[in-house]
Amino acid sequence: MTESEVRKLLRQIKEQDSQSAFRDFYNMTYDRLFRIAYYYVKKEEWSQEIVLDVFLKLWKQRSTLLEVRNIEDYCFILVKNASLNYLEKESRYTTIESDALPEPQEQSCSPEESLINEELFALYVKALDRLPERCREIFIRIREEKRSYAQVAEELGISIKTVDAQLQKAVSRLKEMISHADVN
Repeated sequence: MTESEVRKLLRQIKEQDSQSAFRDFYNMTYDRLFRIAYYYVKKEEWSQEIVLDVFLKLWKQRSTLLEVRNIEDYCFILVKNASLNYLEKESRYTTIESDALPEPQEQSCSPEESLINEELFALYVKALDRLPERCREIFIRIREEKRSYAQVAEELGISIKTVDAQLQKAVSRLKEMISHADVN
């Protein structure tokens, strides 16, 4: 998704109150936002609910979305905050016997390290979104869904060598995009 495509959709959403433009925006961004939510909550159903809640919020704010300077970052922050809020709400309603709780662990990283990890994850998600569709699909199935080359080849009706070539292409492009990212 390019910035100009997004701006065009946001203009249509604002000026024409266009549901179809919002649907296009939804279709363009849903997968990426879902991956962000899943990164935090680790449950598919919760991730879907969080992303749908964020899109409802975006629809309610549709008249002001064009004023948002970087809609990608804005959506990322909305999903991250919604995910963290969801986890907090779920932990309040989940009753676990104290015997079942694990021993408290020392925090393994500082707040600075956590922030760096989140920024790197945001870069990764943006870079992944910019991959060609087939590369992205193969990369996600193998690296995130932990499927075998043979499974992916069979599901997509392609050879194992093609899966390997596409995965290598995806990894190479991701490394390039992340290493050349402008980190402020």
